[in-house]
Amino acid sequence: MSVFGESYARYYALLYRDKDYDAEAGFVAKLLRQHAPDARSLLELGCGGGKHAALLAALGYRVSGVDRSADMLKAARALRAEQPAEIAERLDFSQGDITTLALGQTADCVISLFHVISYMPDNAALKAAFASARRHLKPGGVFLFDVWHGPTVVTERPATRIKRMGDAHTEVTRLAEPVMHPEECLVDVNYQIFVRDIASGQVEELRETHRMRYLFPPEIALLAEISGFRVEHSCEWLSERAPGEDSWGVCYVLRGI
Repeated sequence: MSVFGESYARYYALLYRDKDYDAEAGFVAKLLRQHAPDARSLLELGCGGGKHAALLAALGYRVSGVDRSADMLKAARALRAEQPAEIAERLDFSQGDITTLALGQTADCVISLFHVISYMPDNAALKAAFASARRHLKPGGVFLFDVWHGPTVVTERPATRIKRMGDAHTEVTRLAEPVMHPEECLVDVNYQIFVRDIASGQVEELRETHRMRYLFPPEIALLAEISGFRVEHSCEWLSERAPGEDSWGVCYVLRGI
């Protein structure tokens, strides 16, 4: 199954119902106010189901979200339809690959959240994603994103995890088994997902692999330099403390130059 394919997209919201989107949107907005206080328009690369975008629109930003998954975009547009008119009018979503995107428009800031950049598995894809962000950024704007932090991945190493979530109708159990490829700075996260319909007891099994690239600060600095950015700020995701060997997620703010 392809990453974020139709079946996975159906259960994505349930799997991440415990994710604190409000806190994350507040964290992103705080950094944007610090580094781009006059920003009004945002382009989100890899917007998924649109929850971050909707929350940022509620905070006053105009957000254009792009994702390659038609099923995730269907969820994002359904979420937009649920918003009050003054928020919905600040949201739009379109389909596209962030490595080849050419919208013909620019934004005050470009954001890419929930490790979307770590889904770029090789240097060519990383350079293309950074170039796309630069291409769609107004002069002097910032590019904000988060990644798997290399020092933590190689120090602590990803572990096998089991996650169970459910509601009145569906129970989802997900087994995540990581396989590291240190020579390529990659982790294959092999997912086995069991979805049980509570009423019928019927169980559906899904399998897929998410290939994740972990990145080190010098790599980010080099990618920034060759893409027309400079690193302005980095911090641990949500906590805002300086990145350390126990920081699985690190947020970067790059300034276009």
